[in-house]
Amino acid sequence: MENTQQQDVLFNVENGVGRIVLNRPKALNALSVTMVDEIGKQLSAWENDAQVTVVTVEGAGEKGLCAGGDMRSFYDKKDDNVEEHAVNFFGIEYRMNLQMYRYPKPIVAYMNGIVMGGGVGISIFAAERIVTERSKLSMPEMNIGFFPDVGGSYFMNQMPGHMGRYLALTAHLFNGADAIYLGAADHYIESTSWDALKADIVARDWTQKADAAEELRMLLQKYAVTAPASSLAAVQEKVDAHFAHESVVDILASLDRAAQEGDEWAQQTATTLRTKSPISMAVALEQLIRGKQMSAADCFCMEMDMSMHFMHSHDFYEGVRSVLVDKDRNPKWNPATVEEVGREDVEAFFVSPWAKEDHPLANE
Repeated sequence: MENTQQQDVLFNVENGVGRIVLNRPKALNALSVTMVDEIGKQLSAWENDAQVTVVTVEGAGEKGLCAGGDMRSFYDKKDDNVEEHAVNFFGIEYRMNLQMYRYPKPIVAYMNGIVMGGGVGISIFAAERIVTERSKLSMPEMNIGFFPDVGGSYFMNQMPGHMGRYLALTAHLFNGADAIYLGAADHYIESTSWDALKADIVARDWTQKADAAEELRMLLQKYAVTAPASSLAAVQEKVDAHFAHESVVDILASLDRAAQEGDEWAQQTATTLRTKSPISMAVALEQLIRGKQMSAADCFCMEMDMSMHFMHSHDFYEGVRSVLVDKDRNPKWNPATVEEVGREDVEAFFVSPWAKEDHPLANE
């Protein structure tokens, strides 16, 4: 694996294992469109390569797998063909996410350390997802006035009860034990066993093994330990009660009532929600309501439509400015309150800019 300084994503094959290493440790392995394109092409090549039986995805450095996609790039291009950039970026990214979801060979995702946004997208659809006590996961898009994409419409609806809605709207940071509880990871391993596990996988010869998926699972289970109790499991009942409502106005009203009765968690959650973009929250809630009835492919098509509308959203650029550009963490949302968001404002985000046959993901 030469030229580690130059290449942002590395590929090699050893003993039937195709390794993908995100190699931007100084940027927390954030994904550029070039990296995503290269990963998609490599997955396609390996799919038809008899010398590759198992695929692994990991991040270089000590801090984590991936902190997400390069959202700053949209701010920089907001006055210069941002739509063209968005079609290219999201089209390539969502196609690769969907490719992982359908991949016929087992993919192992090493989800140690930071796994956020696009980092979740590049790991959540793997066959075997491994977390540790160092794992820190989130879908943080609400912090920048965007929406939980990379298949969030699909996988956040697979989570227990209404936990997906809670995580989408609050951008709550959760740990490895929570990921196991949510069904967002499969194996909890102590980080002291991390290097031994990775070495063990590569040391075995997986070439053309018919039972590779089962043998891989058994190997991972050998290293796995019982995950600690999940803090999210402890609030599942509250989440389900408040986030069952189908408008952000009603969710906040429900939380406020509980807060008035002394529920500190409800108070904190309501306070958190009031820091987020009202329009983005309303759109994300509608996204999850619609996504509940959709296939993964249809969810990605919907997200592609949504992403294009966000390119014209004041709150998206204001969110990126406040978190990634000026870093003042003081966004000025417009509209400023959830009560000011109209139903027609929300529905506009779901109107496809393309005829069905012209959709960028039409043939996926």
